Amino acid sequence: MSESKTPPVSLDDLRQRIDSIDTQIHDLLNRRASCAQQVAEVKLREFAAAQQFEANADSSSSQQLLFYRPEREAQVLARVKAANNGPLADDTVAFIFREIMSACLALEKPMEVAYLGPLGTFSQAAALKHFGHAVISVPQASIDDVFAKVANGQCHYGVVPVENSTEGMVSHTLDAFINSPLKICGELELRIRLHLLVSKDGKDKPITRICAHQQALAQSRRWLDAHYPGVERSAVSSNGEAARMAAEEEGVAAVAGELAEQQYGLTQLAANIEDQPDNTTRFLIIGREDVAASGRDKTSLVVSARNRPGALFKLLEPFQKADVMLTRIDTRPSRTEPWTYVFFIEFEGHRDDAIIVDILKDIEQHSIMFKVLGSYPKAAI
Repeated sequence: MSESKTPPVSLDDLRQRIDSIDTQIHDLLNRRASCAQQVAEVKLREFAAAQQFEANADSSSSQQLLFYRPEREAQVLARVKAANNGPLADDTVAFIFREIMSACLALEKPMEVAYLGPLGTFSQAAALKHFGHAVISVPQASIDDVFAKVANGQCHYGVVPVENSTEGMVSHTLDAFINSPLKICGELELRIRLHLLVSKDGKDKPITRICAHQQALAQSRRWLDAHYPGVERSAVSSNGEAARMAAEEEGVAAVAGELAEQQYGLTQLAANIEDQPDNTTRFLIIGREDVAASGRDKTSLVVSARNRPGALFKLLEPFQKADVMLTRIDTRPSRTEPWTYVFFIEFEGHRDDAIIVDILKDIEQHSIMFKVLGSYPKAAI
């Protein structure tokens, strides 16, 4: 007696399964969105009650109603990555959940996020990666303008570049923190893929000038030397501005990313022309409030030591004694007197952790200027 064989699954059967699963996903998405709306209602009700209590007590409070909680979102993304069993990659699953949270948060409170513009820059791409595409991204002409927009309350948060894996620290961002009241609320890393872009009409025309931000030109210098050795290169304010110029001016090519390509309707002459295949830029999220611990945090501070032998050792010794990992240290001129410097120090842990509290107290005792820039979740995606 021959064994019966299970008939193979047909394409129509698989499509019906997908349609059924899509219906379930759709229902779950709307149920999650409904919960997000209820969260907003609860927050508004509790905040109004707190405000009324303060009024009855004849006292003032600077507390603000917070819809976006960086530590909560970092915990959610870490959890979904840990629970993922494939076949989708962890980062793909995190990206999907990031967009779901973004859309649901927009139902609670649409957020405006300032970034270094114009449209199409890697800073805008970073803002969309961190906050999702439901956020309202607001381009600014300079890093100082990003800080100002957030400080005066016109935008909820800002996104600024702080370091590149090949070109090092962005000194303008570090300098802006020294006199700013803003806090670091988060971080993210963005893989930088650079393309040589021209207008759709200019694909077969000669290139007379290549434009990009100075860092993009530096990051693709060897490729440009090999392929366009005699062509003029112009450093402009941003890769987005370079893309705009390429779209409007004949003979101009831009070194920029995919977002700029899409924004300005350009076409690629060459893809991935960056000299280092792992070229990555790290961005910081700036805001007005402190962030609670997420369980996977970093802390950044700026400090200036007394000018005496062993001053830097005294600042770093507490980390070694407590076995706390330093992740970054950089120096900038103090601008208060010649040949004195401030140190930007970044390390693992949250400022409210008992061991970090002791470290900060020790450092402050050996400092003439001491400022915690913020504790924030490590980059989740």
